[in-house]
Amino acid sequence: MNTAFRLERDCLGELPVPAEALHGIHTARALENFPLAGKSVHPELVRAFGDVKLACARTNRALGAWADDAAKADAIDRACRELANGDLGGFIIVDALQGGAGTSTNMNVNEVLANRALEILGLPPGSYERVSPLDDLNLHQSTNDTYPTALRLAAIRLLHTLEQKVVALQESFQAAEKKFAHVVKVGRTQFQDAVLTTLGREMSAYAEAINRDRWRIYKCEERLRVVNLGGTAIGTGLAAPRQYIFQVVDQLREITGIGFARAENLVDATQNADVFVEVSGILKAHAVSLLKICGDLRLLSSGPEAGFGELRLPARQAGSSIMPGKVNPVIPEAVSQAAMRVIGHDAAITMACSSGTLELNPFLPLVADCLLESLDLLARANEILRHHCIEGIEADEVRCRQHVENSTAVATALLPVLGYERAGEAAKRAVKSNRSIRETVIAQGWLTGEVFDELISPEAVCRLGSPEIRSGDLEERRHLQIVSAALCRDTSTPKP
Repeated sequence: MNTAFRLERDCLGELPVPAEALHGIHTARALENFPLAGKSVHPELVRAFGDVKLACARTNRALGAWADDAAKADAIDRACRELANGDLGGFIIVDALQGGAGTSTNMNVNEVLANRALEILGLPPGSYERVSPLDDLNLHQSTNDTYPTALRLAAIRLLHTLEQKVVALQESFQAAEKKFAHVVKVGRTQFQDAVLTTLGREMSAYAEAINRDRWRIYKCEERLRVVNLGGTAIGTGLAAPRQYIFQVVDQLREITGIGFARAENLVDATQNADVFVEVSGILKAHAVSLLKICGDLRLLSSGPEAGFGELRLPARQAGSSIMPGKVNPVIPEAVSQAAMRVIGHDAAITMACSSGTLELNPFLPLVADCLLESLDLLARANEILRHHCIEGIEADEVRCRQHVENSTAVATALLPVLGYERAGEAAKRAVKSNRSIRETVIAQGWLTGEVFDELISPEAVCRLGSPEIRSGDLEERRHLQIVSAALCRDTSTPKP
């Protein structure tokens, strides 16, 4: 055999492995079997595996494993810490999608850790009689408890990052709410002019939606911190000492600083993956919020001349190879695509988690790939939306004012004085005469310009309900409505 290779054996036979490789035969078979996604396991899952293996190794050592070989125990401990720190991630090379419920990932990790420990001890890779991937690195473990535990840990860490990005986006919308509090604009329902509002109020609604997502995301950790580590193959703890089962989660909690707890029913926690569907659903809800907000931003900034044109988004790049001067809303478009992918991932996660059979779900690699990518996508989407769009967003106040004065939505703001019928008559006359409602009611003598402006002021359109009416005010309002009604009856055409 070529000296550049070493020969390794498993239950299926022998395979040559590159002599200096940290992986072994199990990884080599996985590379042949699963050329699927074309990408390796998520790096955060790899780091989490390092912490899980470290917890297992320290628990085993505390219970007497390697008691006569401290150097070996130290080398295993160091190798696990290096994997957890990201130093060995480049050696975890199996495809993200694989059969076997994640066994290929677990064995890739075991082989790399064993061979790295051998390097630390001054021995060549493959000297498994000294440090074994199975007898030492997988001692009292199974893929079926280490893989889902590592996935939970990886997801929690990415959730922490996502939460920070969501908070920052929420705060940027709150700043925009204050910035645009004075800008009165037309509110729309079913794409039609409805009532007046302010641009600040619209931003406040976006901030509140993101705030709900923030708290949903924060609560996800409670669902994920219950693990089945120690349950081994199907949750019965087969081949693991009772003391190990009771202590290994404590070690994981101490290493990570995360409040992990052993599941009360390890069999349930091993075979059922519904918690990932729950978390994915919350991520989907956040994706829906982003998708709706980005759609609004694109619509409100449309034009700039032939569209709404009420918002000006930061210009990030030229928008066309053929249309000079065109600038597209590329940031909301990009964020929308990330949100759409997250929604698609949720469907895949739902299918995978519902397809488990009896004591195990074999499709956790798909769940891991989709869930962790969704967390990454959403974190980056929140960041670029905040940094490249919301923080630099501007209002076209002139356009907003023009829309307000020319829209029939203004008629609703006149209800307290003119009443429903007279306000409707004002809107109808404005359309017929090709005038604004402001011009119409002033020309008719129904309202002064000062009263009209007060009725469409930011304070008036943002007021929650109508102010309390004193008896004198009510009589004055009735008088105005009677006068305006009489004026409407008195002439069938607008006054010049």
